[in-house]
Amino acid sequence: MDIQTRKLNLITYLAQLQDESFFNKIEEYILSKLEKDGNNKPFSIEELNSRIDQSLEDSTNDRITNSNDLLSEFK
Repeated sequence: MDIQTRKLNLITYLAQLQDESFFNKIEEYILSKLEKDGNNKPFSIEELNSRIDQSLEDSTNDRITNSNDLLSEFK
């Protein structure tokens, strides 16, 4: 499974998550990692939704490169 699919699966999982304490732990972990990196800021809800919409549109219109093709390009 490629990273993009895993990301979308994780987003779907998080959207359906009902356990607020578990969600809080995940959120705290992610935010602490972002703070350590210094220059990374979490996406706003609007930006995240926009990126998801663009990704879905790209996938629907075959404007994607699978990981095997991408690795071949780097070789």
